[in-house]
Amino acid sequence: MLFNAPVFLLGFLPIVLAGFFLIGSFRKPDWAILWLVGASLFFYGWWRPEFLTLILASIGFNYLLGLRLGSHPDRGVLAFGVAMNLTLLGWFKYSGFLATVVNDLANANLPVPHFLLPLGISFYTFQQIAYLVDANSGEASERSLARYALFVTFFPQLIAGPIVHHKEMLSQFHRPETYRPRLDNLVLGLAAFSIGLFKKVFIADPLATSVVLAFGPAAQGIAPPVADAWFGSVAYALQLYFDFSGYSDMAIGLGLMFGIRLPVNFASPYKSASIIEFWSRWHMTLTRFLTSYIYNPVVMAITRRRMAAGKAILRPKRPKPVPFVVQLAIPTLLTFFLAGIWHGAGWQFVVFGLIHGVLLVVNHAWRAVRTLVIPGVTFGPWGRIAGVVVTFLAVTVSLVFFRSNSLEHALLIVGAMAGFGGTLDGVSSLGGPEFAAMGPLQMLAWRFSSMHGVLIALALAIVWILPNTPRYIERLEGVVERLSESRRSKTRWRLPPLKWPAALAAGNRFLQGSCVGVLLALALLRALSVAPSEFLYYTF
Repeated sequence: MLFNAPVFLLGFLPIVLAGFFLIGSFRKPDWAILWLVGASLFFYGWWRPEFLTLILASIGFNYLLGLRLGSHPDRGVLAFGVAMNLTLLGWFKYSGFLATVVNDLANANLPVPHFLLPLGISFYTFQQIAYLVDANSGEASERSLARYALFVTFFPQLIAGPIVHHKEMLSQFHRPETYRPRLDNLVLGLAAFSIGLFKKVFIADPLATSVVLAFGPAAQGIAPPVADAWFGSVAYALQLYFDFSGYSDMAIGLGLMFGIRLPVNFASPYKSASIIEFWSRWHMTLTRFLTSYIYNPVVMAITRRRMAAGKAILRPKRPKPVPFVVQLAIPTLLTFFLAGIWHGAGWQFVVFGLIHGVLLVVNHAWRAVRTLVIPGVTFGPWGRIAGVVVTFLAVTVSLVFFRSNSLEHALLIVGAMAGFGGTLDGVSSLGGPEFAAMGPLQMLAWRFSSMHGVLIALALAIVWILPNTPRYIERLEGVVERLSESRRSKTRWRLPPLKWPAALAAGNRFLQGSCVGVLLALALLRALSVAPSEFLYYTF
């Protein structure tokens, strides 16, 4: 079921929300949890009911293994559990790719399986691996099967995250106040959901038309013109951001409606002035998982071995080449190689991950050199602006590999972006001049003068100028708290006097709340009038 589908907006969500708080009013939290688990499984099975068997088997296996590890920590049992989870993921996601690779390398003529990828399998597999690791270290323990099932299946974050830790979500279901409806949670949740829905239906979905300009010809083996390669690639970078961050906003909003605070997943990543900063703002819960369960353990193991052997270790203020390569560069490349593979089975995803790994290593090396050569020197606001632009362009190029159907198609587009694109001789620009008569810059300017170009420009302005959704919610939270306090004191809440200079300077909270209401109305009208489209991350 899709968050932007009428059946979800008008049927599933109101019924599940009302049922949860109605059951909770009888002070039977276990019943309310069972209701939410049942609703989440119904939500998950809406598309393909046969995949319910798979996720239930995965839950049962990991629940029992978690009990075993919680009472008797054992690295061998933990390794067995992690291996079984990765085998399940690999069977559905990578078996076809691996068979193709073996056939290409060894001419083995193996049959290539083609499985339909179960929804959300990458997310709920990673989440449960993290739980097993935490259970083995004593940081997580869950004896209730219903609560563990809710930890895995809670429908706001089941399909595409955020990836949550057991302790940060389940602890909230132990609080009695979670089962009572609260005005502040409902208002803030609805606001976050509205912003996310608006991002999806008014920005991300319309951008798909511009994306085709670059990726459509490449999918047919044709290099697009240089202007269309850049135009379509920038459009995709924005489409992916608004689609995925829109989904995350809706997930966080839905969690708030149920009294559950899910972790923030995006914090204006395209405002980053370096690739290191980018990964601290983009898909933040995945970055946290990669850092906690892959990068840090690898670095710790290498550091211990080097210390035991009496070798030099990496010191941030006085880095040396060999420790830098062994303790930072290699773990970074390994982590992002796995991150690329996690996103999809194909060489294009391997290249996507390695591009980011290499960029991170270069970024760290630059920091090290800068610390040694020009300590204390800053480049001011213009340096930051240049960093933001360069980072955005680098991410845009990397996302060409992320979006393409194959490595060959991605290289066609990247080649076109480098000036080796094709032509559109004789193709009319629908009322404009012939494309063949245009130079690359003239054609790019013509593209940006169209309605699609205006949408891209507006999207860039939003990501570079406006605050992100968590910042909006923080500001709205102040208004809601004042409203709740006024009701508790039985005094009539009055709007603050509207002073335009103050409102414009400080971003008047009431006006922001009104704007969110308008966004919700527009987004609902749009969502209910067109066929719902899938979220891009549903394929992972």
